Amino acid sequence: MNNSLLTNTLTGIICLIIISGCSSPYKKGSFGYDLDFLKKYKRITVLKRNSDRCQVILVGDYQGRVMTSTSNGLSGNSYGWINYDLISSGKIQPHINVFGGEDRFWLGPEGGQFSIFFKKGTSFDFKNWYTPSAIDTEPFELIEYTDTSALFNKKIRLVNYQDTEFNIEVTREVLLLSNRDIEKNLQISLGDDISCVAFQTKNGIKNIGESDWSKRTGLLSIWILGMFRPSDNTTVVIPYRGCLKLNTEYFGKIGEDRLKVKGQTIFFRGDGKYRCKIGVKPENCLPFFGSYDSERKILTVIQYSLSGDTTYVNSLWKYQEHPYRGDAINSYNDGPIDESGNQLGPFYELESSSCSRELRVGEEIKHTHTTYHFEGREEKLNQIAEKILGVGLKEIGLVFQN
Repeated sequence: MNNSLLTNTLTGIICLIIISGCSSPYKKGSFGYDLDFLKKYKRITVLKRNSDRCQVILVGDYQGRVMTSTSNGLSGNSYGWINYDLISSGKIQPHINVFGGEDRFWLGPEGGQFSIFFKKGTSFDFKNWYTPSAIDTEPFELIEYTDTSALFNKKIRLVNYQDTEFNIEVTREVLLLSNRDIEKNLQISLGDDISCVAFQTKNGIKNIGESDWSKRTGLLSIWILGMFRPSDNTTVVIPYRGCLKLNTEYFGKIGEDRLKVKGQTIFFRGDGKYRCKIGVKPENCLPFFGSYDSERKILTVIQYSLSGDTTYVNSLWKYQEHPYRGDAINSYNDGPIDESGNQLGPFYELESSSCSRELRVGEEIKHTHTTYHFEGREEKLNQIAEKILGVGLKEIGLVFQN
């Protein structure tokens, strides 16, 4: 063998080894695949329970974000949506970095005269919209962790549309719940025919500035957003109370093929094919909502802290007559943002927000957001859906087929 041929052969073998070493033995869509992927690019923290069947992946560099979870170990479904292309590129985008994740920490308001996403005097359109780096690209510090919990901390300085300065300290604790916790929280009975995972984030923002906060100059709220894998058969389910004031102003009109209200329940498509968003006012909210993927037989439930306060920041991209009559619950469905077909995902989101308060120096707002995923026998999933969401799987599955 001549030197040239030998060199080419060795190069090919080395490349093959490198490629093999970078690949995952798990299929895409599984937790093991996402674990192997994230380990390549980020420092991660993994929480585990139930002989490692229940796991969640946290990334401190992404504000202590819960990237994904599983209820069936490494080969099980990975529930969170992850932006593989953006993470692997190592690039930073100017307006927002959509890394993905099932539970990410954000702050509101996004739009309006007290926005923290627009600079003073700019128009409320995308070219002027920038996510504050503290909740986009800056890391949170991992203070301590165990097999089932992690605590993060961050000091943040923000300036809103009125040039009001906020100095806050964020605390964020992530807990991987036990089956006993799940049964107690939801007042349900689990069995051997159901696999489930649940994690809870306890989030706080404290005013560590030199002056008290005022409605006149702007307030902040905690905003937790979960990004999930869409399917043609995923439906968001939001039970509500009272006379509904549904907010559909975010991205334009939503047709009945994507949004329906039946009885005391809102149904919203989560297929990742059409960009639209809805919001529910706190007076209409119940402390539970969720989604069901009838294709993969995955039931997701969100439980969040709902205090009864009605002061919520308004995130609409316009000057607002009522800046403190915002939403407590939001759901976003991703889709093409222009005629070229470009889009952020695809994914869909389940979001909850805290109320806002005029914090004195040293005072704090807290917000808890808990995510549950269930897989297993449909009869049992149906019982859980009926108890928590108020509707059965058959009704959920048929709502957009009629």
